[in-house]
Amino acid sequence: MSTPRARMQALVGAHLRRFDGRRLLALVYKESLQALRDPSTLLIAFVLPVVLLLLFAYAVSLDARHVRIGVVVESPAATAQSLAAAFAATEYLDAHFAHDRREVADALVAGTLRGFVVIPQDFEQRLARPGDGPLLQIITDGSYPNTANFVGNYAQGVVQTWRTGRDGAASATPLALEPRYWFNAQLESRRALVPGAIAIVMTIIGTMLTALVVAREWERGTMEAVLSTPASVVEILVGKLLPYFALGMLSMLTATALATFAFAVPLHGSLAALLLLSAVFMVPALGQGLLISSLTRNQFLAAQIALFSGFLPAFMLSGFLFEIDAMPAPIRTMTWLIPARHFVSSLKTVFLAGDVWCVFLPNLFAMAAIGAVFFLFAKRATRKNLEP
Repeated sequence: MSTPRARMQALVGAHLRRFDGRRLLALVYKESLQALRDPSTLLIAFVLPVVLLLLFAYAVSLDARHVRIGVVVESPAATAQSLAAAFAATEYLDAHFAHDRREVADALVAGTLRGFVVIPQDFEQRLARPGDGPLLQIITDGSYPNTANFVGNYAQGVVQTWRTGRDGAASATPLALEPRYWFNAQLESRRALVPGAIAIVMTIIGTMLTALVVAREWERGTMEAVLSTPASVVEILVGKLLPYFALGMLSMLTATALATFAFAVPLHGSLAALLLLSAVFMVPALGQGLLISSLTRNQFLAAQIALFSGFLPAFMLSGFLFEIDAMPAPIRTMTWLIPARHFVSSLKTVFLAGDVWCVFLPNLFAMAAIGAVFFLFAKRATRKNLEP
C-alpha cells in the first residue's frame, strides 16, 4: 500500500513528464529576451549573413573574364596581324603583345600571365597548307587547370572564328550547333553560387547560434537555474530552439532579399516553397548546435566543433563549389548525411528552376530525418542534473 508521500512524488513526477504549453511559452519568452539583449546573437543572425554573402558573391567567382595572356607575333604578315587583332578584340582575354616568346615566358613563370599564343614566322605558309602541321602554338599555366583549359579552348575558338570570317562560309563546318543553357542562360557563376552560399551561411548561423549561446549559459551558470525548474528536457530544448529558429528565418529572408535585389539572382520559385525548405533545414542546423553545446558546455570548444562539423562539411561536401559526382564513391555516400547537400540542391532549384517538388520532397525528408536524429542525441546528452 503506497504512502501519501509516495503518491505525492508520483503525481509530481507525472506532472514533470507531461508536456506543458505554459512552461514552454515561459521558456520561449525568457530565451527571446535573452537573445534580444545579447549583441553577439544579433550580430550572428543579421550582420554575419550580409558580410558572408558579399564575400561569396564578389570574391568567389567561376567566370573567366579578362584572363591575361601573351600573344607572340613572330610573323610580319598581314594575316598574322589580323589574327593578333582578333585576340585583342575579345573581352574574355587580356592580350599583351610581344615579338619574341622569351619576352612572355618569364611572365608566365612569374604568374603575371596565364598563357601565351605564338603566331610563328611561317604562319602564312602554314595557313596555305592546312593539315601539314599546327597553325600556331598555345602554352598555358597548368598550375591553374581550369584557367588553363579555358585559355586553350578559347584561343582555339578565336582562331576558328577568325578563319570563318576570313575565308567565308566555304570554310565553315557543314554541321552548325546552337547550344542552349537552361536555368542560367547567361552562364553567370554568381547566379549558381549565391543560392549555395545562402545554404553555407545558414549552416554557420544555425549551428553557431545555438552552440555558442547555450554553451555560454553553461559557463555563466544560468543553465543551472533552467535545469532546476519543473520543465522537462524536451521543453527546455524546444524552448531554446524556437527563438533562434525565428532569428534564423529572419536571417534567411534578409539573405534572400540581398540575393534577389543586390545580386540580381532570379527567384523563379515561390516564396512559400523557399520558406518551407528553409524552415526544415533550420531543424538540423539548430539541432546540431544544441548537441554541440550539450556535449561541450564551453564557448571556445563549441565554436571550434561547430566550425569543424558544420561549416567545413557544408562547404566541401554540399555541391556548393565542388561537383559531388566527381568525388570518390565513399565520399559521395557521406554527402547524404550532410544537411547542406540537400539544402544547396533545393535552393538552386527554387531560385533558378522553380517549384520542382520531385526534387524538394526527398530533400525535405532527408533534412527532417537528420534534424530528428540531432534532436534525439541532444535530448540524451541533456540531463536534469549538473553533472557533465
